[in-house]
Amino acid sequence: MARIRTIKPEAFVSESLAEVSVEAERTFFGLLTQADDHGRHRDNAAIIAGLLWPLRAEHASVHVEDDIQQLANAGLICRYTGCDGRRYLHIVTWFEHQKIDKPSQSRLPSCPQHHAADRCAPCKGACTRRTEESPTPTRALAETSPNAPRAIDLPAQPAPKPPAPGNGAPSARQDTLDGMVDIPSHADKETAGQDVFVEDSSNSPRNLEEGSAPGSRILDPGSSSPTGRTAPAATVSANQLVGEYIAACDERPPNDVIGHLGRIAKKLLGEGIAPYHIRAGLRNFAANPKHPSVLTSMVNEAMNSRSAGLARPGARPNVPAHQAWTNPVNAATAYAEEL
Repeated sequence: MARIRTIKPEAFVSESLAEVSVEAERTFFGLLTQADDHGRHRDNAAIIAGLLWPLRAEHASVHVEDDIQQLANAGLICRYTGCDGRRYLHIVTWFEHQKIDKPSQSRLPSCPQHHAADRCAPCKGACTRRTEESPTPTRALAETSPNAPRAIDLPAQPAPKPPAPGNGAPSARQDTLDGMVDIPSHADKETAGQDVFVEDSSNSPRNLEEGSAPGSRILDPGSSSPTGRTAPAATVSANQLVGEYIAACDERPPNDVIGHLGRIAKKLLGEGIAPYHIRAGLRNFAANPKHPSVLTSMVNEAMNSRSAGLARPGARPNVPAHQAWTNPVNAATAYAEEL
């Protein structure tokens, strides 16, 4: 829910805001009105673009993502992952410039870097999930794991030889193991009616000579190739395609060009055109940059360049060129043999 916020006059002479573009500065001022009473908000460029730039079609979500990254690089906002696994952001200097009378409790997770001790909405207090999920050094277990390997999975090993009398204390490694883990003997374990195999299995694992193919692993009797439907191809978004184009450029293109290309790429993907065709068109556009509206023609050229020669006369020597039908001047002469 949007709120009325305060913008100080010093914001327009801020050196931090001067490091970002004018569009990113406007996005920052807009985030002040959309963030909750603790300066937190969802880190989703599409959502922020819909809230702050609804009447500016030329400033799409791909531009808002660039604005957010500029603000993060300037230290004005902090992007983090909450304990629920989602992406969030908060304004770093929120409590220095915003004085909220009776602030409401935040519904979003707290930032683990700046507000680790503040209230976390999913945890109903100080965040405990990050503490529980934090990595801890591995310690020796005092009891056997319930998922321990069964006797059928263990390779056959010779029985240990008892220590010779008079050889002194056991080895240092054995002392360490005895002190760390209380290993029960085989006599103390309860079996489930399974005996230990003392010989190796005749069906030894085979080495695959080639990698596995995608799709169903169920094979028809006598068939050596997988059947069934193949796994769906990974989806590619218009932002990813335009991002690849930007990375291939020597200099960053203007924002209007990026926005125009992003809208065309999104429209082409919506029509069901394969991403590699659009990627080929973007490569042609990068090699010969023109107005962004020609991207559609370049994609069409990449799609149909091979088959375009079939319709031209002379492209296939065995196929005669098409002749338009016309009325003969003298029908009797033209159709004498058929009449």
